[in-house]
Amino acid sequence: MATAVETLDKLERRLTISFPLSDVQSEVEKRLKARARTAKAPGFRPGKVPLKMVAQQYGYQIENEVLNDKVGRAFAEATNANSLRVAGFPKIEPKATDATPEGQLAFDATFEVYPEVIIGDLSAVELEKVKADVSDAEIDKTIEILRKQRVHYHTKGEAGEHGDGGADKSAQPGDRVTVDFAGTIDGVPFEGGKATDYSFNLGEGQMLAEFEAAATGLSVGETKVFPLSFPDDYHGKDVAGKTAEFTITMKHVAWAHLPEVDAEFAKSLGIEDGDLTKMRDDIRVNLEREVGARVKAKNKDNVMDALIKVAQLDVPKALLNQDIERLAEMAKQDMAQRGMNVGDITFPPELFTNQADRRVRLGLILSQMVKDHNLQASMEQVKAQVDDFSQSYEDPREVVKYYYSDRRRLAEVEALVLEENVVNYVLGQAKVTEKLVAFDELMGSKA
Repeated sequence: MATAVETLDKLERRLTISFPLSDVQSEVEKRLKARARTAKAPGFRPGKVPLKMVAQQYGYQIENEVLNDKVGRAFAEATNANSLRVAGFPKIEPKATDATPEGQLAFDATFEVYPEVIIGDLSAVELEKVKADVSDAEIDKTIEILRKQRVHYHTKGEAGEHGDGGADKSAQPGDRVTVDFAGTIDGVPFEGGKATDYSFNLGEGQMLAEFEAAATGLSVGETKVFPLSFPDDYHGKDVAGKTAEFTITMKHVAWAHLPEVDAEFAKSLGIEDGDLTKMRDDIRVNLEREVGARVKAKNKDNVMDALIKVAQLDVPKALLNQDIERLAEMAKQDMAQRGMNVGDITFPPELFTNQADRRVRLGLILSQMVKDHNLQASMEQVKAQVDDFSQSYEDPREVVKYYYSDRRRLAEVEALVLEENVVNYVLGQAKVTEKLVAFDELMGSKA
């Protein structure tokens, strides 16, 4: 039996569950007898252990199981009867004995319900929809990146199959140099200020600008003394904001040789016959796929931001806390995968509160949108999404098999399709302004 539901807060509810003590006792006795048929004890054959001994060994456990079953069943029946959608797990507490009729057991169940989600007028929402193009210039830039990834170095001045690097043997931007250096502050060496046979690429910002400037122009065997001012925000706190005197000696200078864009280069990219036109077409397809994915992600973020602003709802604390715990566990797993010793590390909940609130809030909004506008993911859409994923892999069939062999993986794809359905619906309702975004800006690089 359950009492009427009490409203404690916007989403918090409470009801009292009660049932006869005799019901619990009879069920406990029934389960003890069933356990006795297989119970074992020294000096007794299996199934011949006295019921009293079985009760001593298993009585507490069985009594808890019976109580949990009865309370859980009664709670489910009460919430169903009252058409309540429970968010998270209820808090079950025994009711005070003096408030419980004789021969009855009573428990208070405190819980939260899912909120009402009110979606505002989508036709009044102003949205920016980005798009981007892949031109020959982007393909050329990508080829240059691929060339740099395959760079190899030759000692300046030594003749080889690719030449000797030119008449100038001094270190220049683009060269890979090896140096010895030692630094002092007020004549005193400092930690990290000395190294032997230290290599870096000139002109790539691997060292502080004053250090690279001093190395530029030096030839093998030459030494230079120069001042270097560490920035105030330098990661080494002991030297941040201070000026050091460095001595640098050039040990080795190697020039960079980039592979020619020829048939061999194309073959290294997987074009079996080395055809350069095929290579460019292949690069274009890959770039367009990546650009499409980033455009879709950017537009999705814009839509989600708009939905959060236009929707009204209260976030259940139970769901928020569950997601905070989930994000904390994901952070620990990520740290462990990076080789960090996480041990018994704990994170302050507020570290994930904002992120969890957004995730839970969007989950509730999307669920309401799907329900209101029939935006469920169709099997055809799921199949198309899996096929699209598979195209960027060497063996697409194995990728398709990977997703369809596990219902959970397929559910993840369904969730992505569902989100896309919501995004497309909102874009179809809102006031949309299209914006052409530069390729470099979209890809996160202004270079």
